[in-house]
Amino acid sequence: MTPVSLTMMDLQRNQLQAHLFPGDGNEAVAIGLCTRRAGDLRHRLLLREVHPVPYSQCAVRTPVSLTWSTDTLAPLIERAESEGLSIVKFHSHPNGYRSFSGADDASDGDLFPLLHGAVEMDVPHASVVMLPSGEMFGRSWWGGAFEPLLMINVIGDDLQFWSAPPNSGSKAEFMASTAQIFDEGTIQRLRSLWVAVIGCSGTGSPVIEQLFRLGVGVIVLVDDDKAEHRNLNRIINSTRKDADERRLKVDLIGDAINRAGLGTRVIRVPRNLWHPETVRAVGQCDIVIGCMDTVDGRFLLNMLSTYYLQPYIDIGVRLDAVPDGPEKGRIREVCGSVHYLQPGKSSLLTRGLFTLDDVAAAGLRRRDPAAHERQAKEGYIKGVAGHRPAVISVNMFAASLAVTELLARLHPFREEPNAAHATTTFSFSSMELMNEAEEGLCPVMSSHVGKGDVRPLLRMPELGGGA
Repeated sequence: MTPVSLTMMDLQRNQLQAHLFPGDGNEAVAIGLCTRRAGDLRHRLLLREVHPVPYSQCAVRTPVSLTWSTDTLAPLIERAESEGLSIVKFHSHPNGYRSFSGADDASDGDLFPLLHGAVEMDVPHASVVMLPSGEMFGRSWWGGAFEPLLMINVIGDDLQFWSAPPNSGSKAEFMASTAQIFDEGTIQRLRSLWVAVIGCSGTGSPVIEQLFRLGVGVIVLVDDDKAEHRNLNRIINSTRKDADERRLKVDLIGDAINRAGLGTRVIRVPRNLWHPETVRAVGQCDIVIGCMDTVDGRFLLNMLSTYYLQPYIDIGVRLDAVPDGPEKGRIREVCGSVHYLQPGKSSLLTRGLFTLDDVAAAGLRRRDPAAHERQAKEGYIKGVAGHRPAVISVNMFAASLAVTELLARLHPFREEPNAAHATTTFSFSSMELMNEAEEGLCPVMSSHVGKGDVRPLLRMPELGGGA
């Protein structure tokens, strides 16, 4: 069976922890309803709602046992069947026991065949235990047997990942220096991560280089472009021969990762971001890193990560020079930004990077360049940006900020809380590094948090098809 993982937001985890550990030292239970990214390589359950089971409906609550009325499940089962949802049972182990008990096995053995029969769809359900620390482990029921959940992760200002079964064996020698700075838990989390990188050239290439040398387990490379001679100044490991042969960027980078032999698995997606198969592939990942400069592409990534409960790190770089006149070519500004975005909170729209009109204009430019040019000339589209040059040193600086941002979320090390670092902006012209805190919600995207697979994909007719 396809391995199953579970993802939730930190607010949901906090809601669960408050109910499952009310302070009396006894077990408690809650039910979650989940949407999904029904992937071909991994199946992600996305927690959509939490329904605490009232303590009054539990016949027995002790530190090591729990009996509750399944009548609470009836309306939730109806919802699950009518809306195509999966059901997750959460309960606590107040004594910190890090395994399913015999009582758990008996209870789940009765409950999950019942759920599977009542929700008449071929979907996985899951049983999850929370410990007093907030750590979780679980198992899925799909096809008549329990299997350990591949991963449980929580998205917030900090990122928490718990893999099961735990990684075993000694770490590779190349990861020893990383372990001197970050703990063994962080190294294990990196090894279990699936990271999608969209764009494999300017900033994407150095991002990918850092990720696989840090030991990230799986990297999904997304880029439909082929190498050209003008790319050789910014794609690590590219050669003149690659440009002569017009090799796909995902292939030349993917081959370089494989040659390194450091254990990272590469999944190559040589398609445009707006291809439905690309959306499906990216939706299977734990983290999305956007290394592209198109407005509509960045909007799509922000929406995709909202639907599929993924932290999204967006990288932007800008180099401005005087276009003409006696000072033509003089650099006016060299700057960029790294944005850490969480589903349901602020977006690239609310942070002012672009407007919905900009998104529409960029979409028109992609679909119908002639119509876009006509509207630009007629004044219907304002602020049309021209091509900006790329410099590898600037790109690598921005890429390093982005990967370090990911590390800071996995292993918080900054003096301030991570919430103070939603945006990092740099300027080489003024030699400044500036941070902005997480603030506000996005009215456009907030209603789509965790919707998962829908028809059409992301409710965008252009993507067509189903999940």
